[in-house]
Amino acid sequence: MRLTVLGCSGSLSGPDSPASGYLLTVPGQQPVAMDFGPGVLGSLLQHVDPNDVAIALSHLHADHCLDLPGLLVWRRYSPVPAVAKGTLIGPPGTAQRIGAASSEYPGEVDDITDTFEVGTWVDGVLVELGGMTFFPRRVNHPPQTFGFRVTGPAGQVLTYSGDTGVCDELVELAEEADVFLCEASWTHDPVNRPPNLHLSGREAGETAAKAGAKSLMLTHLPPWTWPDEVLAEAREAYDGPIRVVRRGDVIDIS
Repeated sequence: MRLTVLGCSGSLSGPDSPASGYLLTVPGQQPVAMDFGPGVLGSLLQHVDPNDVAIALSHLHADHCLDLPGLLVWRRYSPVPAVAKGTLIGPPGTAQRIGAASSEYPGEVDDITDTFEVGTWVDGVLVELGGMTFFPRRVNHPPQTFGFRVTGPAGQVLTYSGDTGVCDELVELAEEADVFLCEASWTHDPVNRPPNLHLSGREAGETAAKAGAKSLMLTHLPPWTWPDEVLAEAREAYDGPIRVVRRGDVIDIS
């Protein structure tokens, strides 16, 4: 099971990276893109045919989903358009959210079901996708947001936090994960940041330690957050292998 970082900038696309998007691949299986924020389609084109990819959305904030209107254009109008409908799974309201962004007329919703079969995550219900098993759990972030525990064909485990504040569900998802891909949007300041929205570097490290994760990969750092500071905070709480991911990173999970 391979993870390729298509984009990892938090809250918006940044000077060095698109917003959130991660490609998961298993040999001989359909590729899966987890999240599809601004700029992700361009990165995806460097790796696979966009017509071949299934999409798994953690939530419907713009930085995690709003390059999908571009994917609709690709699938509908590229010289070799998609023959079959693609798979798109997200929180309730995904078709309406993406359709509203895609529509060329204000107040109208593009019917994306010509292009995608749209499914909905149900908390705790397993989904088979791309030769992998996705276990979604609701995490602590508005609007309705899911983190994923993804198990590969050899039993390897990737946990993706999505966006979240501190919560027990995230610890559950990350338990003994081979790779814990965890957001760390801020340095730790309990007073001057909104509660129940994002993790600090310290909180990401504490979560990894509680879960017994085998490695921690920090992501979703906005352009205004210094990676070295977030990394130092996480290292104070977690003593396993740790790094801040970058666009283009390729991680084999075994």
